[in-house]
Amino acid sequence: MHIREAHREDSVAIGALLASLDYPGTEQFIQAKIDQQRVNPDAKLLVAVEETRVIGFISLHFIPQIALAGDFCRISYFCVADAYRGKGVGAALEEKGTALAEARGCDRIEVHCHSRRRARPQILQPPGVFRITQVSDQVAEIKLVNRQSQFLAES
Repeated sequence: MHIREAHREDSVAIGALLASLDYPGTEQFIQAKIDQQRVNPDAKLLVAVEETRVIGFISLHFIPQIALAGDFCRISYFCVADAYRGKGVGAALEEKGTALAEARGCDRIEVHCHSRRRARPQILQPPGVFRITQVSDQVAEIKLVNRQSQFLAES
C-alpha cells in the first residue's frame, strides 16, 4: 500500500467511499472537485492505494490563523473501505496528513464529522500525545504535542 495525491482517475473510487459516508450522488461533480483541490495550495486530497485500487482517502485543508502562531489543518473527509479497516490504512493516511500539517506550520488539527453519519469516528487520546477540545458535535480540535499522534480510529 502507498499514499499519493488523488487524480481525476480516482473519482469513481472516491465517489464510492463518499457514498459510504452518506454523501451519494457525487458523480456529476467529483472530478471537478478533485481538480479544484489539486490546484488549491491550501488543500490536499490523498488516497491510499493497494496495487491499483483506491482503498481510502483523506481530505485536508490548511487554514492560516492571524491571531495564533500556528495554523490549523482541518480533516474534512476521511474514509477507508470496509474491507481494509483495521489494517493500518487509516493510520497511514493520518500519519501522512499529520506530517503535511506540521510541514505547513499547523499546530492544531480539526476533525469534522457530520452529525448524520451512521458511524462517527472515535477520537483517541493517549497520554502526552495531544489535547482534544470538543468544539461542537461535529468538530473536534486536536492540539499536536508530539509527532507520535494517532488521532482517529478508522471509521
